[in-house]
Amino acid sequence: MKKLSCLIALLLSAAAAPAATISFSSSFGADDDVAIFAFSLAAPGTVTLRTFSYAGGVNGAGATISAGGFDPVVSLYDSAGLFIDLNDDGLGLPVDAVTGQAYDAELMIALAAGSYQVALTQFDNLPLGDLLDGFFFTGDPAFTAFFGCSNGMFCDDTGADRSSSYALDISGVDAPAGQIPEPSTLLLLGSALSTIALRRRRRLTHS
Repeated sequence: MKKLSCLIALLLSAAAAPAATISFSSSFGADDDVAIFAFSLAAPGTVTLRTFSYAGGVNGAGATISAGGFDPVVSLYDSAGLFIDLNDDGLGLPVDAVTGQAYDAELMIALAAGSYQVALTQFDNLPLGDLLDGFFFTGDPAFTAFFGCSNGMFCDDTGADRSSSYALDISGVDAPAGQIPEPSTLLLLGSALSTIALRRRRRLTHS
């Protein structure tokens, strides 16, 4: 009887377990890097994607994240990689002390039960559509040099040097979230786009 009572208690506690917040922090090696994360929901719920690396703050794991990271964009996809929504600059988020800008991202969205994917990129490496369609600056590892900072990479549109660091919280998930490798198809697409861009530049140079 005791074993049955314990089993019932465990099942009830599992069913009543609150939605989790999973925190990630790492860094990019180039401007056009893409970090992809997966999560799932056992039941319909509201999920929040929130970055902390631009202006800093305390993430869901209780860690203090330093300000100074690049301007992040979060893009949400379903399990098949079909685009759902994105956010560049969340409303009402903290302002960075150096640039005076509130460029962290926050996307709060109601989702059905199921599996989802999140892509984190640097502004303005926006999605071209679905996940396998790639991103606008795929194949251009120093596209932010256009903004004119001294680093030549991870440049802010204000002209400020930023670091390669990012921090992301995924809140409201029922199953553990995890980072997954960038799909090989995206890497192949990046190579193809680079080749096309190079050919176009050569044509323009010779014309």
